[in-house]
Amino acid sequence: MEISTRASQLTPSLTLSIDSKAKAMKSEGIDICGFGAGEPDFDTPENVKEAAIRAIRAGKTKYTVVDGIPELKAAIVAKFKRENDLDYKPEEISVGAGGKQVLKGILDKITAALALIAAFAFRHAAEPERA
Repeated sequence: MEISTRASQLTPSLTLSIDSKAKAMKSEGIDICGFGAGEPDFDTPENVKEAAIRAIRAGKTKYTVVDGIPELKAAIVAKFKRENDLDYKPEEISVGAGGKQVLKGILDKITAALALIAAFAFRHAAEPERA
């Protein structure tokens, strides 16, 4: 099978390479803090496991909106209020599967805003002065 030029230029994930190296060092008895994949160093809490099982049994196994379902955002808003006395609205909350996804979402929004500003500025600059 022939691989396309573009596919042949793909390189392994640097994040996973760093994570693999850290795990190898840890298995050798080296005391290390790995900052590769961002996985917690503790097991998933039982209440979270049980909630995930209930969600699966309830059929909540489909794709969701990218920045979090309304119920999750509402729970996060309530958590910040309860534990930190912070007031947020659900539309101010964005949930992601990892840091890269969240950062890409932020950069996409900034890029879109800059494109709108540039388009407006260009149009405004191109219009002749009106008396």
